[in-house]
Amino acid sequence: MSIISLIIKREFVAKVRNKSFVVMTFLSPLLFVAIAGFIAYLSSMKPETKRIAIHDETGLFADSFLKQNKKDSEYHYLNLSEIDSESLKDSIAKENFEGLILIPKTTLKELETKVEFISNNSPSISFIKKTQGLIASKITKLNFEKAQLDTIAIQKAKATVNMHLAKSSGEESLKGLNEIKIAIGGAFGYLIMMFIIIYGNMVMRSVIEEKTNRIIEIIISSVKPFQLMIGKIVGTSLAGLLQFTIWAIIGLSLMLAASMFFGVDIGPTSRISPEMMHVAQREFSGTAQMYISEAWNLPIASILFGFVVYFIGGYFLYSSFYAAIGAAVDNQTDSQQFLLPIIMPLVLSVYIGFFTVVNDPHGTIAIVFSMIPLTSPIVMLMRLPFGVPWWQIAISVSLLFATFFFVVWFAAKIYRVGILMYGKKPTWKELYKWLKY
Repeated sequence: MSIISLIIKREFVAKVRNKSFVVMTFLSPLLFVAIAGFIAYLSSMKPETKRIAIHDETGLFADSFLKQNKKDSEYHYLNLSEIDSESLKDSIAKENFEGLILIPKTTLKELETKVEFISNNSPSISFIKKTQGLIASKITKLNFEKAQLDTIAIQKAKATVNMHLAKSSGEESLKGLNEIKIAIGGAFGYLIMMFIIIYGNMVMRSVIEEKTNRIIEIIISSVKPFQLMIGKIVGTSLAGLLQFTIWAIIGLSLMLAASMFFGVDIGPTSRISPEMMHVAQREFSGTAQMYISEAWNLPIASILFGFVVYFIGGYFLYSSFYAAIGAAVDNQTDSQQFLLPIIMPLVLSVYIGFFTVVNDPHGTIAIVFSMIPLTSPIVMLMRLPFGVPWWQIAISVSLLFATFFFVVWFAAKIYRVGILMYGKKPTWKELYKWLKY
């Protein structure tokens, strides 16, 4: 067995036998599922109906709100226009009503800025939008009538364009497919980023612990720093993959068990009645089949291949940075000054992915950042569902792994000097000197 294989085995066994690793491996999914189940249970509970008083001095808007009582179970509107507004305000102060919509008697133009909502608590954004929309719709209708315009004819005259998308091969494409591509790329990108941050820190802590315990002084006499770093990174990544796999299996199993035994639906459909669900499923089934059929036409092989390759390459690259930082410092507090330059490219990758790749996946910015090794693991993954030429993938992967081996060699020089340094806080200038040794 080679030296690197021995180091990988030692690192992996040391991690999986650690008590905190075992506890977090089995406790984390339990806590996650418990929180998810609690949130699902709370969301499935019917919200308390809030009473909203309407004081409409114009007599034009109250009926529009009363019609909402049949559609909205969260709010119940009461037309109390005959009661003095000051008395209603006192009732609000005594919490007899959730709030008061006060519509003064004035011109339609002034009503756009004169309507008030009085409440002891701040209203939700959805309630504000809904209330403003109802009043604005009524004012628009009244303005049409005042101008002797036929509102029905105007509605019929409005045109809506539904543009069909098609590929150059003649096959029809779905507009919603872009959202599926964004969701797939975004999910993979976030997964890689979180894995790098969580398990990259694990590599750094491992190096700091060995340095503190002076174990590394014995190990470093038998192996080269490059071999030690490679073995530590690979061993820790295997332990992380094992932990992540166990989390996924336990999490899915517990969610299914909660759904079966406790009747908790982990999802937004828990608020929908069975009748509505039946109608929705019947109407949605045809479209769903189209989406599923179209989704299978995505470059699934290249997406999965890209995920595996960039997952491994991205994690190895960033772990080498974390290992170098661990060798340079004596505790995690001293490492903070060096972590920001590592995390910033990850944050930049997510920003570029969601604000540039989404809008123009084949643009210059998207292509350039999918080639840069520090950003390619996330940016290229978000581009893959949209289709990427094979030569771009080949260049990007080659640059990523070439940079990884270069950074490992580069970081090994810091590792060789820093691993034997104690009681001294390193600076960027000090690290530069170590590279010359």
